[in-house]
Amino acid sequence: MQNIPVIDLQAFREGGLPAIDQDALVEACEDHGFFLLTNHGCDAQISRVFEAAAEFFAMPREQKTAVYRDAENPLGYYDRELTKQRRDQKEVFDFKAGGHISRNPLRHTRWPDQPESFRPALTDFFAAFTDLSESTMRMVLAGLGLPESAVETTMDQGFGAAHTSAARLNFYPAKDPVPAQERDSVTPLGDMALHHHTDPGAITLLLQDNAGGLQALSRAHGWIDVPPVDGAIVVNIGDILQVWTNDRCTAGVHRVVPVTNPSGRFSIPFFYQPKVDALVEPWLAVAEAPHYRAFSWQEYIRGRVTDNYSDIGEEDIQIDRYKVA
Repeated sequence: MQNIPVIDLQAFREGGLPAIDQDALVEACEDHGFFLLTNHGCDAQISRVFEAAAEFFAMPREQKTAVYRDAENPLGYYDRELTKQRRDQKEVFDFKAGGHISRNPLRHTRWPDQPESFRPALTDFFAAFTDLSESTMRMVLAGLGLPESAVETTMDQGFGAAHTSAARLNFYPAKDPVPAQERDSVTPLGDMALHHHTDPGAITLLLQDNAGGLQALSRAHGWIDVPPVDGAIVVNIGDILQVWTNDRCTAGVHRVVPVTNPSGRFSIPFFYQPKVDALVEPWLAVAEAPHYRAFSWQEYIRGRVTDNYSDIGEEDIQIDRYKVA
């Protein structure tokens, strides 16, 4: 069975990864795009955000739908999201609390009035994971053997203070979250709690509870489990880092199998995403012929979310659309 490597962030911060960890990190980035991060220093924020998520999703439905998101404002609560044209068995709360905030006044997080601790917990989490994502991104780039100048160029041109990162609370109930009387008007549930996909950004930092169910697609071994590990954060490579490295890194294809735990499953991803005007092209592999033509992050992310709300008859855009023939 293929293992997901465990990488100690503190070791990197204190002088660099041991050779054995660097080799494991590179192998993971090239094969399935997943690793586990320990000694990250965010235990307090993680505990509070899990408590906030449990309180929010336990509220009556009418309180959650009071902050319902839609195609005009994709920040708030939702219970019928589609992935690959199939409905997932989950509830979500999408939010931003820093980084790039859209100038569109309709696009802002729809915060609930209750619980009172909800917004502060999520805001603290967002700030901590913004910093943690930057450190993790630097570690990945250094682990790939990139010189410091290339790392700094990537962080400056790709992210900066105006990054467009976002976060989400996920709850996967054991039954369909859409009320029975509304199901005839929505896409039927698929066969997964979350259907297979990649994340569009650079990297994703994911918290998961002990329910399990997350799987990654390995080039060498097929579907493998990404098991919960106490104190560890799951990190997966996104589409943008695959393009920047000219396919050296693999955007992690992943899914969540049907939830059997009667209490459901909680997870909390933080999507570390470029600034809105970032140019996406294989700038970290200048010695090779580029596999992709240049495109903008704004163009790509808009295309990736078009089918979240309804079946548009085709899949959302993927990085393959920008492949050089």
